[in-house]
Formats: sequence, C-alpha cells, structure tokens
Amino acid sequence: VVEKYDYVFPENGLVAYKDGKFLCKQSIQGHLGEALIQDLINYCLSYIAKIQLPKKRGTFIEFRNGMLNVSPIGRSCSQEERIEFYELDKKENIRQKFVADLQKEFAGKGLTFSIGGQISIDVFPHGWDKRYCLGHVEKDGYKTIYFFGDKTMPSSHGRRLLQAEERAIGQERTPFCEEAFC
Repeated sequence: VVEKYDYVFPENGLVAYKDGKFLCKQSIQGHLGEALIQDLINYCLSYIAKIQLPKKRGTFIEFRNGMLNVSPIGRSCSQEERIEFYELDKKENIRQKFVADLQKEFAGKGLTFSIGGQISIDVFPHGWDKRYCLGHVEKDGYKTIYFFGDKTMPSSHGRRLLQAEERAIGQERTPFCEEAFC
C-alpha cells in the first residue's frame, strides 16, 4: 500500500511514508519519558482496581506506539461483555468520570484523554490525534486530502481531522474502499 500513494500515515501520522519510503517515526515513550508513562499506568491500574463492575477481564492497558489504550472492563472481554459494558457506561458514565479524574490528576502534563469506541479511553500527547499527519503534507500544497478510517461519524477520532481540515474528504473504510484503493 505505501508504494501506491504519495503519503501513507499509519498511527495518525506518527509513522510516515512518502513516495513509498519510510519518512519518520515518533513514539509515546520517547516523547513523554518512562517516568510519566509509569505514573500514568500505575494510576490507571489503581483506579480500575477500585471500580466495581459486573465483569472485568484482562488487558486493561494496551501500550501502542502513539498512545495508551485504557479499558476499565479489559480489552479481552467478549463481544457480549463489550456491549454490556457499553450500555452500563451510557447510564453511569464510567469512562467520562475516569477521564475527568485523569484530567485533574495529570493536568499540565500535555496529555489528551479521549473516550474511544465502546470500552476504552485513549491517552496521548496533545496534538497526537488524527490531525498529526497534516504536518507532513503542509508544504506540498495539496488541494484535497483523502482520509480513510474505520470511524468518521460525529464524535469519532477521524471526525476531528475532517472538522479541522477543510481540504479533507472522509471515507469510512468499507469493503468497497479496501477493494478500490488497497
């Protein structure tokens, strides 16, 4: 895929390819430092340990190149358990309360806390959302930027890019897109 397009941006542009060649890579640990990452992980695990939920499963924190994905129920829950948690969260605002607590605890540390999907919270440095990739293409004068993502509806991470960049045209990743462009 990277050879087919002028630019390809996995991981919000933290990994970048231009003209089929590797351009650069950023990492959350390099940006934040190990001490802050450990403080954040320890705090999240302590917070999750105190939440009483109908069910908890494993993988409460997933460490990714550009973010931490924190899940109160655990990422290894079944689809049925995921839906059950999502419905409970809509009533009790479990993740919203968690985010408010994290924002207070880590104020001034340059972190964004964003509710993601049905079961998790994404934690990343300010500016490391889907708009990050735009910094790579600013000098090239593109009139149109096509964004393909799995979620482009309102309140999604992909929607932020579409709202921030008037040149961006969003297309939710579908079998048609995968067949036509990949």
